[in-house]
Amino acid sequence: MMRRMSVDIETYSDRDISKSGAYAYAESPEFTILLIGYKFDTDEGVTVIDLSDYPAAPEARDYIEMCYPEFLEALSSREIIKTAYNANFERTCLSRYFGEMPPEQWRCTMIKAATLGLPRSLAEVGAAIGLAEDKQKLATGKALINYFCKPCKPTKTNGGRTRNLPKHAPDKWKLFIEYNGQDVIAEEAIAAQLSRFDTITPFEQELWNFDQRMNDRGILIDTDMMQKILDYDQINREKLMQEARMLTGLENPNSLSQLKPWFNDMGLPMQSVTKETVDAALTLQYIPDDVRRMLEIRKSLGKTSTAKYAAMKEAVCEDHRLRGILQFYGANRSGRWAGRIVQVHNLPQNKYPDIDYCRELAAEGDFETMEILFGELPFAFSQLIRTAFIADKGHTFLVSDFSAIEARVIAWLTDEKWRLEVFESGGDIYCASASQMFHVPVEKHGVNGHLRQRGKVAELALGYQGGYGAMKRMDTAGAIPEDEIPAIIHNWREASPNICKLWNLYEAAAKTCIRERRTIKTKHDVTFSYLDGVMFIELPSGRKLSYWRAGVEEMDDGREHITYMGVNQDTKKWGRTETYGGKLVENVVQAIARDCLAEVMLKVEKAGYDIVMHVHDEIIVEVPDERLTQARVDVAAIMAEAPAWAPGLPLRGDGYTTKHYKKD
Repeated sequence: MMRRMSVDIETYSDRDISKSGAYAYAESPEFTILLIGYKFDTDEGVTVIDLSDYPAAPEARDYIEMCYPEFLEALSSREIIKTAYNANFERTCLSRYFGEMPPEQWRCTMIKAATLGLPRSLAEVGAAIGLAEDKQKLATGKALINYFCKPCKPTKTNGGRTRNLPKHAPDKWKLFIEYNGQDVIAEEAIAAQLSRFDTITPFEQELWNFDQRMNDRGILIDTDMMQKILDYDQINREKLMQEARMLTGLENPNSLSQLKPWFNDMGLPMQSVTKETVDAALTLQYIPDDVRRMLEIRKSLGKTSTAKYAAMKEAVCEDHRLRGILQFYGANRSGRWAGRIVQVHNLPQNKYPDIDYCRELAAEGDFETMEILFGELPFAFSQLIRTAFIADKGHTFLVSDFSAIEARVIAWLTDEKWRLEVFESGGDIYCASASQMFHVPVEKHGVNGHLRQRGKVAELALGYQGGYGAMKRMDTAGAIPEDEIPAIIHNWREASPNICKLWNLYEAAAKTCIRERRTIKTKHDVTFSYLDGVMFIELPSGRKLSYWRAGVEEMDDGREHITYMGVNQDTKKWGRTETYGGKLVENVVQAIARDCLAEVMLKVEKAGYDIVMHVHDEIIVEVPDERLTQARVDVAAIMAEAPAWAPGLPLRGDGYTTKHYKKD
């Protein structure tokens, strides 16, 4: 077994890491490493390197080489595995002082915790797994980090300084050194306690390595267009505010406490001034022109169309590339990635047919023409967010995504014949679903084409045991009359009996597994097992989904419910939560879809292509122009190839090329 070294660092930067991310944070000229705590698995104690007297990287390296050569040797050794809680942070920061930190030499304890469905916070993980008190993270850490790791506000008391140094509070600095060492102890204890669970397979480790390389690579941002939009938006907002002051006579017409009484005085009682109440008021016919205009201004000022541009500006690196925007294993239940900083998973869709020309006008700063041709600028800015991601010079984006991946996976899992035939023949699943439900032919833009939307809503809402509420949430356009929803639910379930059976099968398998502590294998090697209080669902790929402290409890409704410890989706807090058959099916389907994407990304990288970002089930590959033709062939073939562990899964990838990211 290879030797291991646990590492934890404390750093200072003038950048706010919650906004800038680790890469821009560590790139700041003000960035310094303050403390390095480390411990070898063969050692009893923790060593903490105090770099407070060596704020510059060269001097710090010389000091460490002279006084702590074993740390420097281990850091560069391929024979010693480095472990850290959120290893991306340690890798990124240490590379600023010591050069490249190959991810292959690192293991991330936070990711291990995430694969077990545990919280991401070091302190919360320790509490969740019942870590002994002497192994827990110290509660004093937050105050110490705020004191030493962030800029401080200059005051008369502190002599106008903008940063706290050890000399300003020697006793606090001693506590900070203790805190750093205790973090290493906590991280090592967590890693040891979780080591009995084999949730990080060799494939998952290889995938994390890839994820780190992708995040290190980053994606190029059109910072010139971004800045023009931000500058114009600021000017435009000032103009609107000035107009609002003239209309209302208010000092701050953006203040709700000032604005609501003004509306009341003008004959328009407003209990609140939210987007919904403003939209509702604008539908009224008989309101004064000044009131209507103020409502329009309020609506414009309330738009956050440039928030993502501002987020890009905070986090973009000196080479204009944005890094660290995807979090590996961000979704505990499925293992999918989560968005960070810019939140690329909820980018607005492009609704303009001529989005390229709209973008061209923005890049030129011709916002007057843009407004004439494309209407309200906040909406236009929102539409252009995707296009701020651009390919490097001499390169083109090849964007490729799985077509209806979740519908394909659930058809394969349930062996629903008519669904599989639709995908194998290249048909439209929404038309086919509507045809099955209404027993008539349905063609997109053809015979009974109006029924396709109902088929689409049903497919998206009902596959995971959804009912009336799910249909209403998914039917955002209100295209389906409420009195028709119960019949649609009945017809969909009648047309998809195998999917309904899978809900019941997974619920029964989970309850039996938990109660009897035995392993239950279902079709396609989806296996339920139980170990040390954790229910696992092993996927066809060999990866395991985890449900911590799983149990079966009788609730007030008299029924037995499956419960486990997890982060509640509503409260965002760690606690006991429930699941059921349809939700388990959703977890498995989305996890298999994630594993299909993972296979594709590793194959695309091995084929010699650079993935710079992925969004949901879509990959964005930055390809040198001279390789573009071959790349299209290679990536399409890889996307269509079912993984070895999923024979017969009918996959298909759709792709296009573009110089800037967009939704084709």
